[in-house]
Amino acid sequence: MRQIVLDTETTGLEPSQGHRIIEIGCVELVNRRHTRRSFHQYLQPDREIDEGAIEVHGITNEFLTDKPRFADVAEDFLKFISGAELVIHNAPFDVGFINHELSLLGGGQGRLEDHCTVLDTLELARRLHPGQKNNLDALCRRYEVDNSNRELHGALLDAEILADVYLHMTGGQTSLTLEGREAEQAGQGGAQAIRRLAADRPPLPVLRASTTECEAHRRYLETLAAAGSCAWLELESLPGDS
Repeated sequence: MRQIVLDTETTGLEPSQGHRIIEIGCVELVNRRHTRRSFHQYLQPDREIDEGAIEVHGITNEFLTDKPRFADVAEDFLKFISGAELVIHNAPFDVGFINHELSLLGGGQGRLEDHCTVLDTLELARRLHPGQKNNLDALCRRYEVDNSNRELHGALLDAEILADVYLHMTGGQTSLTLEGREAEQAGQGGAQAIRRLAADRPPLPVLRASTTECEAHRRYLETLAAAGSCAWLELESLPGDS
């Protein structure tokens, strides 16, 4: 499973008002492991950056003077994200800006959704923590992810932080396999070999519950039923069950 954690910085808040992307940062996860592959680019927006935006990310008009335009990097960017699931915090904002940039290319590249799928971690966080703050800083505190270097917003830094938050938020699991070293190699893009069990291996022992254990289990189920309901006992009482 290939995922790209993405963040952008912009000249302002509304692409409909002519605002543009000035930084794209992406980090790659494969099988829930960092591969250390990334895409990072500052962009010349051909317009002034709002003062409020500069206060957030610290990127100035002067800094971007010699940077490439989105059209110059669009092919490499789309190649990097193609076929992946994008993981974005407040996805409508970033997706809206990227689709605006793609539209300015003449429409030949389509929309972002034509190249990949999108997972919004803000929506996920709101389902997991309703009624609480779910911005990236709040999630870092909640999941004890170090964001001490985040004095200002930055697309690549925020993507790296979001990747760690996402892994914690979805279980803290960094691999879908149990083998440590082999899983790490698989996460770096290598194929994990299938480990087959020997045909002559001894059969696994089957340990059955004793009469005392069965009686204790039954008493526990009856306690649950007395407190409300017990699905196990309800299933046992269905006609035809044995």
